[in-house]
Amino acid sequence: MSSNLPSVTIVRRIKAPPSKVYAALTKPEQMIQWWGPDAGPTLRAEADVRPGGRFDIVFRLLDGSEHNPTGVYCEVVPNTKLVFTWEWAGSTAGESLVTFLLKPVDGGTELTLIHERLPDEDARKGHEVGWLGFVDKLSHFLGGAA
Repeated sequence: MSSNLPSVTIVRRIKAPPSKVYAALTKPEQMIQWWGPDAGPTLRAEADVRPGGRFDIVFRLLDGSEHNPTGVYCEVVPNTKLVFTWEWAGSTAGESLVTFLLKPVDGGTELTLIHERLPDEDARKGHEVGWLGFVDKLSHFLGGAA
């Protein structure tokens, strides 16, 4: 799908097999341990990981602000691909689309994160900073970068 709207793409190698990366992205009991862009806590993580299922996450940043992304899973291929809509509860910015691609590589997983259909360049910059922190926390949770 081509779009003139801004997007973010991040590629990172993680020292864990795709099955462990996928579990960290989809199991609420793991998500609550690490989700978010900085060292602030995850307060709630709910995920019904199937096409049409919803997720609802609340995390608090170190600055004290709370954020609540929600969305619907569009495509679920265990250990390989996860696609979901992304919307900030209470925001008028609208819905964007997040894709995680997991590819086995020597020493772990190559994770590709794509966040498409962002409303403007400011949203792209903010989400890029957030997702970079998110991927760092995920990598640390799973044992580091490969």
